[in-house]
Amino acid sequence: MSDPDRVLDLGKVPAADHFPPVSEAIGEHEVSHPLAMDLCATCGLAQLADDDTTTAEPRGIEPQALKEQAADAVARVRESGRLRGTTVREFGSPHGGTWLPLLAEHGFTPCDGPADVVIDSFGIMHYPDQRAAFAERAAATAPNGLLLLQFHSLATIVRLGQWNALRHGHFAYYSTAALIRLLDDVGMRATDAWTFDLYGGTVLLAAAHGRGTPGESVQRVVDAESGTTDPYVVGRLQHAADNHVRSLRTWLEDETRSGKRVYAYGAASRAVALFHLAGIDRRLVTAVADASPAKQGRRMPGTDVPIISPEELVTVEPDRVVLTLADLRPEVEQRYPTLAGSWRVDGPGAWSQLQRERQDSI
Repeated sequence: MSDPDRVLDLGKVPAADHFPPVSEAIGEHEVSHPLAMDLCATCGLAQLADDDTTTAEPRGIEPQALKEQAADAVARVRESGRLRGTTVREFGSPHGGTWLPLLAEHGFTPCDGPADVVIDSFGIMHYPDQRAAFAERAAATAPNGLLLLQFHSLATIVRLGQWNALRHGHFAYYSTAALIRLLDDVGMRATDAWTFDLYGGTVLLAAAHGRGTPGESVQRVVDAESGTTDPYVVGRLQHAADNHVRSLRTWLEDETRSGKRVYAYGAASRAVALFHLAGIDRRLVTAVADASPAKQGRRMPGTDVPIISPEELVTVEPDRVVLTLADLRPEVEQRYPTLAGSWRVDGPGAWSQLQRERQDSI
């Protein structure tokens, strides 16, 4: 990256993909690592500034919202007439999930060579060498094939103050303009773009071999994302992080003093930095429930907060449950109806708003 601007610096935090066993005391084997985001003033690509972590994340459970969005995406590409051919290749993501069964319903068969349709849903951001990753996907796309790239939009991250999307192992944060340049570097043109509400705003970009002007739908997304290559605009994430951490800590302390039993749901990687920077321990959050058996019996990195099963959460009848991933809300409310009224959805600005409502009621 040439002449980068530092737009977000969280200092040193535990690795977001290493959940130690509950039996392992804090500090025995845990190391904090620098976590910061740089923005290339020339190309507009936001990237993880450095990453010296080597751990592997316990595999999570694919949320229902992600499954539904994948089905919606395939349907919309098919309706556009772009879904042509018989072979498909998918570059997977550590976050789980696959589009292959959805493509099989339309007659596509997986292959190892160049394919008519190549899919990458939230996968390419995990590659330290971005140029090589894009070149690999271009080579995997047949001469008349279609490359589909889905990503969490940097515009969304900035607009909603989603600073904790920054984590170890996520090496790139894309604006559509930056993706167009990366595709052009490997001889591909962005032809179509579709937007979705997932994570507050995601983009599915279609690309084909050959250089040229991006398609009209792509240009509309670029126009809507205006400002996300400006270091000053992206730098607002620092204020969002500082305010989020401070207001969550204050809210948790007030709830604890009031005698409320606070738990959380979702041992998500994006909650790691938040818990660490807010100094959360079992006094403030008794435990975090997670549906992934691989995470249960472990604890949140850098804290003594254990990870339990959702069934254990229901049994204890908590007063408050902090939901760390907003997209899970419809799913967990339907699955755990006895927790109705206890949910508090985490997010920048959420806790300061609750504090204001609390003061108004006194």
